[in-house]
Amino acid sequence: MNFKYSVATFAAIAALAATGTAFAADTYTIEPNHTFPSFEADHMGGLSVWRGKFTKTSGSITLDRAAKTGSVDIVIDASTLDFGHEKMNEHAKGPDMFDVAKFPTATYKSKSITFKGDVPAEVNGELTLHGVTKPVKLTINQFKCIQHPMFKREACGADASATFNRADFGIDYAVQMGFNPTVKLAIQVEALKQ
Repeated sequence: MNFKYSVATFAAIAALAATGTAFAADTYTIEPNHTFPSFEADHMGGLSVWRGKFTKTSGSITLDRAAKTGSVDIVIDASTLDFGHEKMNEHAKGPDMFDVAKFPTATYKSKSITFKGDVPAEVNGELTLHGVTKPVKLTINQFKCIQHPMFKREACGADASATFNRADFGIDYAVQMGFNPTVKLAIQVEALKQ
């Protein structure tokens, strides 16, 4: 066998393998019209449950299905908080709670993604809310990718959930009055492949 030919062939294969590895990860941009982080919070110590959502979200998700890794980087416009009740919106956006004038955004950045088979099942990351950063784990309850008929490219969607204590983030309004500070977070997200 020709030694020069063997070395050149090996080098070419190695280069192709490196290229394949470098481009194995796919990046998706959040589709803002189909992505709404929402939450449930106690009102009056169990009298009722208030549900709100944020109507403006941006960011990106990277997935490497072969290596079973990825990343999540999300920015939420806190001023778009909507309970469906104008007076409640005004109060929640004020200094008693979210204080959006001082803290206009909330962010979520992943530290790691756990896969179950070929799909992501859990994200360990950090939520920054009200100027405080704490670890929050997202459970991915549903995940699917399709060739989107309108956008003409791959789209992935997920339903994710988490639970956290709002007082840990400095949003402790009415906790001393008996309000339960536990918040249930639900995120419907769709993202388009770049």
